[in-house]
Amino acid sequence: MAAAAGGVGPRSTPAAPPSGRRDAEATKAAIVRAARHLLARHAHGDITLKAVAERAGVSAPLILKYFGNKDALFSQVMSFEADAEGFLDAPVGDLGRHMVHQLLTGQAERGADPILRIVFAPLHGAQGDILRANFRAQVAQRLGARLSGPDAGLRAELAVGMLLGLGVMYGIARGPHLRAAELTEITDRYAPAVQAFLTPG
Repeated sequence: MAAAAGGVGPRSTPAAPPSGRRDAEATKAAIVRAARHLLARHAHGDITLKAVAERAGVSAPLILKYFGNKDALFSQVMSFEADAEGFLDAPVGDLGRHMVHQLLTGQAERGADPILRIVFAPLHGAQGDILRANFRAQVAQRLGARLSGPDAGLRAELAVGMLLGLGVMYGIARGPHLRAAELTEITDRYAPAVQAFLTPG
């Protein structure tokens, strides 16, 4: 009461998210990461919820609780929307360097980069067609829409193609010279070639 009489009440602090919600979000993220890992190594039809659950360290019924079914889970895994947010999050004049950095750090720190899943589309039959369509719309076309000047769509696809080549050589072929080089050195060498497509001349 004294505090109220003096005109100063107790200060409120922002409520932290309930721990249950944090745990649920972390679990869902682990499941998506596990599914992405398996999708990059096995055909969609060969991947079971049990395999995803084992890799994520959860039970298969928990996957059903959060995602409903396998198709619903993989519809998220086959989307590039969330990855593209970070991958393209730089001014066009700095975008080549940003994208190369994002790709390399993803491979070096997490064993996966934002766009390399598209390389495995031929493994997935009809699901691969979904992967291709998502990639074109959410990555290549989105990048092209940000570019000015002639042939923006072509230049965007050429830039993305260069990034995929680097991702394959670094993360799949695991070129020993690339893997031994500092990421900043690779970025310094490679980014200007990517940027040349984004801001020609």
